[in-house]
Amino acid sequence: MTQPLLAIRGIAKAFGGVQALAGVSFDVGAGERVAVIGPNGAGKTTLFNVLDGQLAPDRGSAVLAGRALIGLSSQAIARLGVGRTFQVTATFASMTVRENVQVALLAQRGQTYALLSPLRARLADEAQSLLKQVGIDSLSERAAATLAYGDLKRLELAVALAGTPRLLLMDEPTAGLAPPERARLMRQVSDLARLAGSAVLFTEHDMDVVFAHADRIVVLNRGRVIAIGAPSAVRANPEVRNVYLGSGRDPEARDA
Repeated sequence: MTQPLLAIRGIAKAFGGVQALAGVSFDVGAGERVAVIGPNGAGKTTLFNVLDGQLAPDRGSAVLAGRALIGLSSQAIARLGVGRTFQVTATFASMTVRENVQVALLAQRGQTYALLSPLRARLADEAQSLLKQVGIDSLSERAAATLAYGDLKRLELAVALAGTPRLLLMDEPTAGLAPPERARLMRQVSDLARLAGSAVLFTEHDMDVVFAHADRIVVLNRGRVIAIGAPSAVRANPEVRNVYLGSGRDPEARDA
């Protein structure tokens, strides 16, 4: 049997008396696109914060290609090949588009000391190539603060790709985008991930995006996995309908 790229086993995390994660376990295969869905408070962002080293779980393990992630810093996890984008974009507004990517490239190489010197000559070609991949190379000299929201999302994707991730974590990647932009961004993510052989683990409230772009879906409710499977199986799952979607609502309907 082929070993999964990412193996999550029994991850638990409580905040005071609230059990945000209660023994979450699932696998992500190399090149696979897996969506994690669930109502607000289901534990999706907490899980991502554990996987990228921002939070230490109370128990459980996460292993990427044979390397344990729990206990490592966010920087160490990034260097092992885990990239992340956030629901609220995280870029340097006063820097140019290309400089944002150059900073990410330097950080990935452990050369943050180089930030004290001018960035323009450092890794400029590589940064420009990443911007071309996400379709905003023509905006490289613009300040990030001036970008339209969709282009800002693409910049954040280029920053995440700077680490050549084996696993890309995407927290609400289409939040704030109009429906056509959502589909375009996710097609771009899927194409880039397929080209690089990267796996994508993403959270998303828009069920159109989930059912169109996920190979498998993990459904959380109150910190527990209640279903895992192909989109068709999850759509037909009675517990998903009753607990997550409510009153037998069709899971392919858009989540407001």
